[in-house]
Amino acid sequence: MTVMTATPAVLWLTPDKPADISVGRQRIADHLSSDGIAVTLRGTTPKTVLGSLREANRYDVIVGTTRAGAIAGTVIKLATGTPLVVDHVDPIRQFEENSSRWLAAIVRRLENAAFRIADHALYVYDEEKTRIERFGSATKTELGVEYDRFANPPMETVSRARSALDVPDTENVAIYVGGLESIYQIRELLAAATVLEDWTLVVLGAGSLGSLVEQTAETHENVIFPGTVAHDLVPGYLRAADVGICLVDDPHTLKVLEYGAAGLPTVQVRGRAEARFDGLVEFCEPTPDSIARAIEHAAATDPTPLQSFTRDFDWSEIAETYKQVIKIVK
Repeated sequence: MTVMTATPAVLWLTPDKPADISVGRQRIADHLSSDGIAVTLRGTTPKTVLGSLREANRYDVIVGTTRAGAIAGTVIKLATGTPLVVDHVDPIRQFEENSSRWLAAIVRRLENAAFRIADHALYVYDEEKTRIERFGSATKTELGVEYDRFANPPMETVSRARSALDVPDTENVAIYVGGLESIYQIRELLAAATVLEDWTLVVLGAGSLGSLVEQTAETHENVIFPGTVAHDLVPGYLRAADVGICLVDDPHTLKVLEYGAAGLPTVQVRGRAEARFDGLVEFCEPTPDSIARAIEHAAATDPTPLQSFTRDFDWSEIAETYKQVIKIVK
């Protein structure tokens, strides 16, 4: 491992999401901190951007996660000259599919400006490679998982989750962990729960559809909605489940890796993820009936291949790439 001659101070501007929903950047920051890099994670809001501008001289490098963090980091770089690394996690396609045409066009241009002005970019999706490299230097990276945390959670964590859920031993448990937005097929998932017999659906997360999930849980005994829980407790909830669910049309999601590390058979919506997870998960269409059938089928499948697959995506290895990029631009 390369030893740095000085301790870099990094300001990392992230999406303004609940800490227990968006955990990947925190995991990388934890590993960087263990390697002697002082990282300040800050959700991107107008208030935090103004504060970051005033404090920019405290930091050697700005890391900005798309979308808001990268755009804000560009503003700070232009104003102060502080080196900027764009952390490009989500493809522009996702934003364009879920936003108005005029807004998506503006965001695309702002992202392009960030790539042009940045000292370096890190990206996850191969589909973004050509666009990013047209504007500057870039390095491919991945999303990861704390494998041992999910594969071998402390028994106390498991006991707390099972006690909180209070589900009979005879009941099968399907679990969804993540954002509560339309892109994740939350309405369809809730509808699927109403046609599943001898199954309980547990939903952990927050988002604009939180009230709908809460109302459904109040009217259906087989839907449980604890809201958000501390991420350290999530492995316990997964151990208490029989099937994990991911219904976003995306091959790169933390939740599939976490389900896999936890040894859970997993349901994934059919689409872009098929090339990556073929033979590892149970695929379904984004309809209530197809989701329900896939959950039942997944329960009878062997989760070992998916669990083995997830071993290759450890956050410590991914953090090493970030460390090297920070060294280069500092």
